[in-house]
Amino acid sequence: MPVQARLTPTNVPPSNGLSWAGRAVHANPTAMTLSTQLGIATAVVALTVLVHLVGLGALLAILRRHRHASSRMLAAMFNTAAILLAAFGLFALHSVEIWIWAGVYRWLNAFPDFEQALYFSTSTYVTIGYGDLVLPPGSRILGAIEGASGIILIGWSTAFFFSIVDRLKLLERGFEHDRAE
Repeated sequence: MPVQARLTPTNVPPSNGLSWAGRAVHANPTAMTLSTQLGIATAVVALTVLVHLVGLGALLAILRRHRHASSRMLAAMFNTAAILLAAFGLFALHSVEIWIWAGVYRWLNAFPDFEQALYFSTSTYVTIGYGDLVLPPGSRILGAIEGASGIILIGWSTAFFFSIVDRLKLLERGFEHDRAE
């Protein structure tokens, strides 16, 4: 059963608050033009890309402090800590970016409360798209662009994470090579 948005008498569409598929919708008293939606989406994408770039740069700076360990056990502990830091750091970055989108939806009054905006933003950003909450007409382009942005940023994070793990493997091979000599 789809989760219905909390509808008040002032935002109930004439169709009793449900779309043709039974999805929760609400009226958008400030429906935007396509150019307005594209302008807002461009600004939010630019902001989230900037957040991602700065975040990856900070993670990289922290991980560059990783040095060769004096023993195999220390190397394994350092590598584990580096991988955990990278994973949690990436998760935090994506969380910030999802919250930015959710904040924009609330600012635009696309959802009646922040919980619904955050839920919609999360499922859209990671391209799950349950469809039980949808944006009102006049702001739906934002959701489509958030999904495209999310998949690109997740792909960027995947490449970053892979390169970190690959680099740690090289460091470990170098450690083994140094011990063999």
